[in-house]
Amino acid sequence: MVASEFVSELRNRYGIEFHDLSILDEAFTHSSYVNEHQELGLKDNERLEFLGDAVLELTVSDYLYRQYPDLPEGKLTRMRAAIVQTRSFSAFSKEAHFDQYIRLGKGEENAGARMRKTLLEDLFEAFNGALYLDQGRQAVIDFAAQVIFPKIAAGQFDANMDHKTALQEFLQKDGEVKIEYHLLSESGPAHDRRFQVDVSAEDRVLGSGYGKNKKAAEQAAASDALEKLQGKL
Repeated sequence: MVASEFVSELRNRYGIEFHDLSILDEAFTHSSYVNEHQELGLKDNERLEFLGDAVLELTVSDYLYRQYPDLPEGKLTRMRAAIVQTRSFSAFSKEAHFDQYIRLGKGEENAGARMRKTLLEDLFEAFNGALYLDQGRQAVIDFAAQVIFPKIAAGQFDANMDHKTALQEFLQKDGEVKIEYHLLSESGPAHDRRFQVDVSAEDRVLGSGYGKNKKAAEQAAASDALEKLQGKL
């Protein structure tokens, strides 16, 4: 069974307490362990991984749709792709200490599989699949709100979505141009703020955008400006 200290850690760090510990146990059982202990009749985590992949994609998609109300479909898709990938999910697994509790066969353990990014990605998906089955989608959303969403809001996945840099390069291709972002409004309750920002260059407003924080609003404004400027070419 999953170590009792891990059960305590889930409770203390994330407020998660599984009703059915057997499904949590399944989520942390690698196929190599099952193969080496066939007499135990265990299940590996591959089916839970399949389910968790779909649940996480929906959870992240829903968050992005609400967080970036002015981003078009193509840009939302690229941003989701930057989040729902091996490097990101494996990092989340390590942050949550999942790597310490996966049950591996001796061969995989000796081969260093515990640190393998693809295995850690699968483990993160399997855990969320188990959480979904045990407590429903809201529990997955609540967990993501602690592990994934803050990193999105902080701009960790903006490398492929850095519209501010793209706008700067577009405007300054022929020389230096002063670009300014102005906060126009801030509304909504404390837990659901909405910021409006515009971007200007040489005292001319080029675009505006909304976001759940100033950084997201600035990115949306830069994206709006880029679309308008490129549409004029």
